Amino acid sequence: MANPTLSKKSDTNLTVNNNTKRLFQVIYREQNQGEKSNDEVPKIKVSELVSKMAFYYEKIRNSVDYKEEHLHRKNAIERILRRHIIIEGAISLKGLDSREIANHLLVELIRAAYLENNKIPETKIDEIEEVLSRYLKLKKYSQEAIRELSIKEKNKFNKWIISLAASDIEEKLGRSKLDLTVMDYLYEILTANIKLPKDSPYEKDKEIQIFAGIHRTLLKFDRDMISHLLFKYYNPNWQSLSDGEIARDGKNILGLRRKIDKQLDHPLAVQLNRIISRYTVFFTVLIDVISEDPRGVYDSIQRDPKAFPRQIKKICSKKYSTARTKLWRAAVRSIIYIFITKSVFAILLEVPATKWFGEEINTFSLIVNISFPAILLFLVVLFTRLPSDANSSKIVQGVEEIIYVEHERKDPFQLRKPVKRKKLMHSVFGLIYGITFFLSFGLVVWVLNLLQFSFVSIIIFLFFLAFVSFFSIRIRKNAKEFIILEPKENIFSFILDFFYVPVVSAGKWLSEKFSRINVFVFFLDFIIEAPFKIFVSIAEEWTRYVKERKDEIV
Repeated sequence: MANPTLSKKSDTNLTVNNNTKRLFQVIYREQNQGEKSNDEVPKIKVSELVSKMAFYYEKIRNSVDYKEEHLHRKNAIERILRRHIIIEGAISLKGLDSREIANHLLVELIRAAYLENNKIPETKIDEIEEVLSRYLKLKKYSQEAIRELSIKEKNKFNKWIISLAASDIEEKLGRSKLDLTVMDYLYEILTANIKLPKDSPYEKDKEIQIFAGIHRTLLKFDRDMISHLLFKYYNPNWQSLSDGEIARDGKNILGLRRKIDKQLDHPLAVQLNRIISRYTVFFTVLIDVISEDPRGVYDSIQRDPKAFPRQIKKICSKKYSTARTKLWRAAVRSIIYIFITKSVFAILLEVPATKWFGEEINTFSLIVNISFPAILLFLVVLFTRLPSDANSSKIVQGVEEIIYVEHERKDPFQLRKPVKRKKLMHSVFGLIYGITFFLSFGLVVWVLNLLQFSFVSIIIFLFFLAFVSFFSIRIRKNAKEFIILEPKENIFSFILDFFYVPVVSAGKWLSEKFSRINVFVFFLDFIIEAPFKIFVSIAEEWTRYVKERKDEIV
């Protein structure tokens, strides 16, 4: 039933707030400023023919290491830095040269099409060199602090330093004015409308948690990038620190890292993420509406506020359709990833392992284990529902809340105290959860026994069941990111969660463990990549030499 208050308000003139006007201005300027190019400034240019090899290599590399697409460039930066700093640095006799690494980094990113060719000024090398120099100094000055750590912990620490540098470089390579404007706008809304319990010990952490949550949800930062965000929060003058100050930070680096980890796993994060994710949808839709025609949309709001909801619903429909397309693409990527990195080894293992245990090869079970991941993911995507019209109406209300003065939120979000169960209750729930875990997998084992699966085939099937179930949750997350309405609970969903959650949890655990021992990633990163990049560099130098000789002849 329509809200009579909202209907009444829509009949009156509505006032667009100043933050929304600023958002209109930023989008309009970005669309009309044109591309500024100074041809006098030297640009970094690579051979387009040779770059195709690097581009296709990167595609293959990403197919065997399942990561979110928007993180590919940052992950590539981290991988390149790790190769130059840890691997090549360990065998180099002349030590690390931050400028040389910066130059190699930008060239490799251009070759892999993460940056545009002949568009990046050579002065960018100086910027990246300065960033790298600071983190290399921090790594050097931290060695005394980490001396007592185990080799495993030292490796994790060095990886963390490189991830900080990679995130910093990713930031230097471009953050749009629009993103910054939306972040400021959303931060202002949330800090004004989120309240903690009166006796909450986390009041001092509220603002930084909101800030981190916006980056995590709106900009889709991963844990390493949030870690870098917190690193800058605790080191506000990082860009201007002297060598002595960096040395001081190096001595205290473990304490700083503990503070960052504490914020990364903060008790408020889950509740804040739910709230921020709703506003992320509102802003994403609003930006798309404005981007279609900033001047026309603004005039339309002033003349006929009733037309604005129709524009929002139109964009929502486009978003839902795009989400479906992305869902299918993610499913295909997941199937390729699972088949290349998991299925091949599992199937190669099944036949000899079955013979080892003295059992007969079951062709039916072999076919099932090969086809099961693709079939399960296909069914998950097929039965994933798009958001409803009621969801679009809820988005309309949310967008109007952030743009109109008259619709601004009056009741703040009151966060709850993090749940702290008594040990007895926690133990009882843990026991029940353990029982559901064995019931879920036990039921599957019982069915597979009826189908005469061997012991080895059952283990492989359970592995794929858990693994693919977890991946199905991950790929559906993007399709569900525009859902605002809370799902209705029923007896069917309750029973499904009761048995399915333990399977997904097992899949998450397996994914985390097996991602660390991805043989294909290890092979590409440590065996293939370094020689391949050397070959590409030589090939480019050769094409440049041939071109020079040709110019001399002409």
